[in-house]
Formats: sequence, C-alpha cells, structure tokens
Amino acid sequence: MSSPENSEIEDRIHNDIVVDCYDELERSTGWHCYLDDRLAFPFEAECWQELKVSPLKINERVMVTEMADQGDCESTMQVQVKWLDRTLAVPLAQLEACSDDLDEETVEAIGDWHYWVEQGYHF
Repeated sequence: MSSPENSEIEDRIHNDIVVDCYDELERSTGWHCYLDDRLAFPFEAECWQELKVSPLKINERVMVTEMADQGDCESTMQVQVKWLDRTLAVPLAQLEACSDDLDEETVEAIGDWHYWVEQGYHF
C-alpha cells in the first residue's frame, strides 16, 4: 500500500531528480546524483525492515559511509555501510537515519527516497 501523495515531494522528484530522464538508467543516475549530493556522510542509521538481499536485522544500527557505486544502484539506491568487520552495500530503503546531529538536507533526501519506494515508483 502506498502512502498518500505529497505534492512537495512529487515536485522535487519530478523537477529536480528525474527531470529530463527518459529511461530507467537515466532515472537511477538522477537519483544517485541527488542522494550523493545531499546525504552528509557518515551518519548512523537503523534498519527498520528486513530484506532478503541484506543481512541487516530490524533495529540493527550501522554507520553509513557513502553511496554505493552507480553500477550497483541500477535497480535500487544502495549505500555503503560498516557492518561487523566488513563494508557492504545495502538498500537505502531499509534504513532510517538515527543520528542526533543529522542535517535537514540528509533527512529530506532519505525521506524522498523512502517516498519514491512507498509510492511503488520504479526506474
């Protein structure tokens, strides 16, 4: 079930993120650039949903260090995290930022991605 439409986020998505994007690769590139420009790394995040493609469990905390490579983000946006003794790429959709000193731009950008996913949009 998708969340109610939010005109402010819809405007940002269509006018800033996927503007002039004509195919899936261009939309994924638009999202990757948008998130890479706006997320203030590093920041702490908490897993709020388990996904089969990720080892993270609900309530597990990780340090998000950067965006995953563009080539790893062609189907969904992924970020690099420190997990146990490794660095992995995990879907941003499963993480909520939990740092106390997180800047507004980072919170907004993560919220925009979560909204995109919740609306059922695809590249």
